Amino acid sequence: MLHISGRIVTARPRADVLAKIVGAETRLQVKDALQGYLFLLPWILGLLLFVAGPLLASLYLGFTNYSVLGSPSWVGLENYETAFLKDDLFWPSLARTLYYACGLVPLSLLGSLLLATLLNQGIYGQNTFRTMFFLPHLTPAIAMAVLWSWLLHPSLGPINAALGSVGLPQPLWLRSRESVIPTLILISTWGSVGGNNMLIFLAALQDVPAELYEAAQIDGAGPFHKFWYITLPMISPAFLFNLVLGIVGALKVFSMAYVATQGGPNYGSWFFALHIYYQSFSYFRLGYGSSLAWIFASALIMLTILTLKLSGRWVYYAGSR
Repeated sequence: MLHISGRIVTARPRADVLAKIVGAETRLQVKDALQGYLFLLPWILGLLLFVAGPLLASLYLGFTNYSVLGSPSWVGLENYETAFLKDDLFWPSLARTLYYACGLVPLSLLGSLLLATLLNQGIYGQNTFRTMFFLPHLTPAIAMAVLWSWLLHPSLGPINAALGSVGLPQPLWLRSRESVIPTLILISTWGSVGGNNMLIFLAALQDVPAELYEAAQIDGAGPFHKFWYITLPMISPAFLFNLVLGIVGALKVFSMAYVATQGGPNYGSWFFALHIYYQSFSYFRLGYGSSLAWIFASALIMLTILTLKLSGRWVYYAGSR
């Protein structure tokens, strides 16, 4: 401000000064943006080369007849027609995969929730128990398959030996078409109950306000009513998260069956992911394998969307009600 003849006059900056200031700020913003994109460049290149590129390539190959040795030849929807109408293993492999998922997901979620609830009681040595329960989840799938294949061997395995010593039946486990999928479900449950699902449930349980339990205690609510009307609604977002990941992970079952059974016995564990693998890399029908992969991916996406749509009826979000 300037005092001129007793009056106060506000001095305004010149237009060229404002232009220089704005230009300097713009150059600084551009410089910061370029530096940010420079740091992002390795990730962007990795996304384009190893994710987006193979996705688009497989989408194209799904409409071709391609066997690696020659060039892809366009066949349109023939691969998809073969999958739905002519492939004798398509629908059975899909049914086995759904059977496996329907058995594993409930057992894994309920077991993880039970363990998390027990480990949230403040018992002595709970950190040690958490570590012990988490260790099976750290076992690589290949090592777990080899280990359990030996443990469950019908004639050489220690489990059947222990059962026989007390006069109990000795199942064939992984060597029987009827029992192979239930056995794989039990093995996968052993490896997943104490894993990430348990940790997520445990974090959700620790986030439930203690005031709710205190108010329910004053009203005379018992342990079951507290769990059903307070704990479950409050941890329902975590339950939904574990449910979606569990469904996707169960439907993608591959390593356990590939190592332990190779899809047998007599196609008893021939899951859909195994079907994709064998068609693509054993029979070298990469075009047909790509179409199977896109069918599988589309089914997973639709199933996930359906699960999220239905979750609005039972998932409680504290900030939305």
